[in-house]
Amino acid sequence: MNVFTMNFLAHFYLTRYNNELTVGNFLADFVRGNGQNHFSKKITKGINIHRRIDSFTDKHPIVQASRQRLRSTYHKYAMVITDVYYDHFLAIHWNSFEKTPLEKFSAEIYGTLKQYEEIFPERAKRALHYMALHDWLTSYRTLEGIERALRGLAMRATFESGMENAAEDLKKDFAFYEQEFLQFFPELVKYCASSSELQKIL
Repeated sequence: MNVFTMNFLAHFYLTRYNNELTVGNFLADFVRGNGQNHFSKKITKGINIHRRIDSFTDKHPIVQASRQRLRSTYHKYAMVITDVYYDHFLAIHWNSFEKTPLEKFSAEIYGTLKQYEEIFPERAKRALHYMALHDWLTSYRTLEGIERALRGLAMRATFESGMENAAEDLKKDFAFYEQEFLQFFPELVKYCASSSELQKIL
């Protein structure tokens, strides 16, 4: 699909207590195959955590229901769009999950990533540059921010995706997506806290 994951906020939230895990979590979509072997053990763990989180998310019936609502219009890009929608709801409901204000949390994440920037692949460096410049993590809280994110994804997509129009679908079925996120996300947090597979990585 030639687009990287856009649910950055959820991933950062889930590894927020460890800098190297957070760095690995960010890098996961920018390294392939044995590329992760170039990083420290902890960063590699962060990469693997990201992939386990994605696997849990992809298989979850609530997430599949969200994606199915979009699939007839956006086909394989329904997965990416759902990621964006869910980060929007995490940003909206941020204070229900985290004490640190979203603006402060976002600034701390950018600062952490910039400390490790010299080891990033070029694509990751570019993504970090634009993420910090336009404050993606905080901007997810507004519909305007989501519209910008979706337009950017549409421009990077290999094929014509129509993702630039997906904000309208979010508005149309807002209550459905919000309810699904609020049901799913606590289950994801619980999985990360209790999963024996993730505990082995941590």
